[in-house]
Amino acid sequence: MSEEKELSFEEAMEKLEKIVEQLEDGEVPLEKAIAIYKEGMDLSRVCHTKLKSVENQLTQILSEDGQLKDFSQAEEE
Repeated sequence: MSEEKELSFEEAMEKLEKIVEQLEDGEVPLEKAIAIYKEGMDLSRVCHTKLKSVENQLTQILSEDGQLKDFSQAEEE
């Protein structure tokens, strides 16, 4: 799993897409399908963590004095 954490988001998504294709194909033996599924879940967690990190970064902006502050956009009525 440490290998997946060092993957970029795009690399992890590409591997995850290949896993989904293999599982959807239905030609994988059950034991291997379970191992592939577990790998896919690990990759999914990596992608989720990376997306959450980016989301947190995007919700902050720099103020004029260079300090980070929360950015929230008021909903339009």
